[in-house]
Order: sequence, then structure tokens, then C-alpha cells
Amino acid sequence: MSKVVSAHAVSVDGYIRGRTPDGEEEVGSGLGDAPMLFDWYSNGDTPSQVFAGFKLSDPSARVFDAAAARVGAVVAGRTTYDHSSHFGDGGPHPTAPLFVLSSRPVPEIIEGQTLITTGIADAVAAARQAAHDKDVALMGGGVLTSALEAGLVDEVILHQVPVLLGAGRSFFNELPEQVDLRLLDVVPAPGVTHLHYEVIR
Repeated sequence: MSKVVSAHAVSVDGYIRGRTPDGEEEVGSGLGDAPMLFDWYSNGDTPSQVFAGFKLSDPSARVFDAAAARVGAVVAGRTTYDHSSHFGDGGPHPTAPLFVLSSRPVPEIIEGQTLITTGIADAVAAARQAAHDKDVALMGGGVLTSALEAGLVDEVILHQVPVLLGAGRSFFNELPEQVDLRLLDVVPAPGVTHLHYEVIR
């Protein structure tokens, strides 16, 4: 059954981006000053079966590929889209179409990327249709927060890296009310702990 899922590498204190030396986020790199959040993509000998070029530890490869293979469409917010250099000539997933949620025009959008301007519910609905029976992946803290507020999220996966960044961009924006989670799985791996939660609604 299709689910709406968000997965992201985070620091222990919940940041998905660090800061540049002048304290500003670096647009275009997608990493700020926290590339260590993604070291586990390449710290092993097991090639990903979904993403070419990724060589992970065996436990990370099993977790990462299981989640990535389920993705049939991706919804990303405008900030994530801009900070990721518009995902080049495609999207963040090698086979899944990308839906960009923005309240303003996106002149850079290309074929294979769809602009949605009418809100998170419409973006998720369009992505569900494109995904068929596969999952919809959410990218970016703003998109995740909006989807949580709307009661649209089924699962959250945190790839938690053992570092305290102290500042940067937080994964979760402020929510108007508490969201309860149930822990489904914990997989320790070199350089990262994979935490898989179900959103209780």
C-alpha cells in the first residue's frame, strides 16, 4: 500500500544543514558546512542497488535500498529545490518523478519536474497518482512540517549521524500541536543510526 514517507540525514540535535563560516546557509551545495551528515553514503563496500555510485556499509545499504526502492514519486519544497541546484537535469531519485511545491513561479523547472502551487495536499495527491502503488517521498523540513500539519505523513525515517551541529537548518519547523510517533525499527551502522518511525494519527 502506498505511503507518504520522509527520510533525511540529521545531526543528533536535529539539523539537516550546517552554516558557512559567516553564519549564512550556502545556497547551491545542499550541505552548508555539514557534509559529514552524508559520509555514510560512501563509507562502506556495498554498492546501492538504487543509487549508482553509493557504496555503503552493509546495514546502511539494506536500510537505504529498502526505503529507496519503495519510492514512486518525490515532493520537494522550493527551498530544497533551490539549495539542491534544481536537481540538475532530473530529480533526487533516479526513477521517481519530482513535484516541486512553491507559492511562486519556478522558471528553472524542466520536463520531468512538475510545479504545484496550490498547497501540500494537492502536491501529495498528484505525487500519489504518479507513484501508483509505490510511496511518496517528502524532501525538506517545510514540506514535512506542512504534511504533518495536514495529517498526510505515514512514516518518518531519520538517518541520525553522531554529531551536534549546534546551529543551522532544523529538519522540523514549528508545529501547531504535538505529533506522536511509534518506533518501528532501529539499525545501528558505521557512522549513522537508522531510526524508522510510524506517525500515529
